[in-house]
This record gives sequence, structure tokens and C-alpha cells, in this order.
Amino acid sequence: MIGQLRHIEWIAPYWLLGLVVVPVLALLYYLYIRRRHGRVAVPSLAPYDGVRGVRSWLLDPVMLAHKLMPILQLIGLALLIVAMARPRSLLREENIKAEGIDIFLAMDLSSSMLSRDFEPDRLTVAKRVASEFVADRPYDRFGLAVFAAESYTQSPLTSDHALLRGMLASLQCGQLADGTAIGMGLASAVNRLKDSDAKSRIIILLTDGSNNEGQIQPMQAAEIARQLGITVYTIGVGSRGVATVPVDRRADGTYVYRRARVVIDEELLQRISRLTGGKYYRATDEAGLKDVYAEIDELEKTELEITTIKRYAEEYPRLLLLGLGLLLGTYALQRTILRTYPDHV
Repeated sequence: MIGQLRHIEWIAPYWLLGLVVVPVLALLYYLYIRRRHGRVAVPSLAPYDGVRGVRSWLLDPVMLAHKLMPILQLIGLALLIVAMARPRSLLREENIKAEGIDIFLAMDLSSSMLSRDFEPDRLTVAKRVASEFVADRPYDRFGLAVFAAESYTQSPLTSDHALLRGMLASLQCGQLADGTAIGMGLASAVNRLKDSDAKSRIIILLTDGSNNEGQIQPMQAAEIARQLGITVYTIGVGSRGVATVPVDRRADGTYVYRRARVVIDEELLQRISRLTGGKYYRATDEAGLKDVYAEIDELEKTELEITTIKRYAEEYPRLLLLGLGLLLGTYALQRTILRTYPDHV
């Protein structure tokens, strides 16, 4: 009901002020009835044993109808007032033509992404913030590539954001041989975007280390991206100074941690982004990473062409007919079937 009322517009809403008259008339009628049928104090109710009370007239259809007449008349008056305010239902049809952007996320899955300078670790925060970024861009297609010592495509370009967010949530370190092959991760994303016909194609590459693996060098992949007109935004995640980082892995799969200096090849990431017309960012905490994605969101706006068609359904004719029906109907009944005479009390 509340949802329906939100879609009602009023052409002459000032008529609604007239509804104040309805409770005033109800009060005046109540006072009139009390004055007409005054109270009489008697020592005993025995003489009135045969007089019918409230329960009896509730069971008498004619008596009940007589009592309801004033209420129905007030309802009819209220409906007429509301009808004069000219309510109408608003129906909207939106035709959205979106010039979407194809975005590929290239995410580092090396063991250092489990470092605890983010709460609870870098990878968990990176997945959560990236998922929010995807959710906030409903008209774009997304793809996902992951890399460590090697790389692979987790998801090709898709408009199914729920599916892609599910894949993001399932990412774990240890799925690939350990290492950081930035060039391989970037090349995987570029390879998936090269056949895209989107107006704008971008890669968001997130890492926390330096390139130390892979057959393709980062700048080679960046040059290919530049030639294809693909913009690469690079993000270095990790606090400055030292952090608690995984340095070894036990036989049961758990990691051994110790304090170590955070090393990110920021110069390389800057060169990649600069060559492709993008930008490099450093995120030292979750709030900073959210700010990075927010800035990229502002820089890469999706073009939307929205045509809104409005149609209205007039509601006042039904209210008018119902209100007039109640007033005329009660008037006719009071002058015929329910007519009372001065000598009938």
C-alpha cells in the first residue's frame, strides 16, 4: 500500500485541506445526537426490560443500516474531497542505452598478499573492495585474471556481476605456484581485452610486490596494451615500513609469519600506468584502497543515455463515482426504506 502511494501525484493537492471538515462534521453530529437523546436518571431498569439495547440493534439489519448512514455519508464526502484533489497514478518506462566500459581486474595471489598490515590481510580486503567496485558499476562488463608465479583467466568478460563477485570471494593464495609474475598477469588481461569492441577498455592491476617470475616482462605487456588502446591503472597495496608477512609454509599448508620490510616496485607500476595513459596508486590501508577505486570510478565514467516516458492513470473518476454513490444512496435510503417520522423516537 505504501509503495502504491509513492506513485500517486496530486494535480490540486490544496483540496486535501478540505478533509479537515470531515472530523468536524462527525463531532457536530455526535454532539447533536447526545443533545437530542438526553439522559434520564431512573431508580430502576425494570420498566425497560423489554427495550432493545445495542446488541439487539446490531442484530437488526434495518436498525444497523440506520445507524451507519451518517458514517457512510462522511466517507462519501471525504471521497469527493480527495477526488477534487485529482490523484493520478504515475507509470514510468525507462529506456537505458549504456555505452559500457570493459574492465579487467588483474589480482596478485602471491603468498605476500596474506600479510597482516591490512585487517585481516591484504587479499581479503582487496577482494572485498573490488567486489564493491563491481557492484557499483551495473552497466559495465568485468573480467578477472589472477597471477602469482604464473597467471590464468579466472573469468572472461561478463555482465553477470553476481557470478564475478562470487569468483572474487573464492580467490585464495596457494592456487598457483608462489611468486609474482606481474607481466604474465597483465598479459592475460590484455589478451582477453584485445577483441573487445567497447568504447573504453581498462585494466586494474593490483599487486604488493616486485616482478620476479614469468616469461613476459611487465613493460612488454604494457606496450601491447598501449598499442591496443587499453588503459592500465596499477595499485600497490601494503603499508610503508615493515609488516607481518608469510615467509614459509608448513607441511599442513599453514604459513609461518615474521616481521619484514614491505617492498613494492612502485617505479615499475608507475611506468606501466604512465605508458598506457593510466595512473599508479599506493594504498596503505583499507580506507586508502577504497579511495583508489572511488577515484578510478570517477575517471572512468560509463556514458548513459536514458529516455524516460511518463504515463498517467487518472484515479479521481472512481473516487468521484464512489463518493457520489454513497451520498446519493444514503440520501435515497433515508427518504424511503430508512425514513423516520417525528412521532418515532
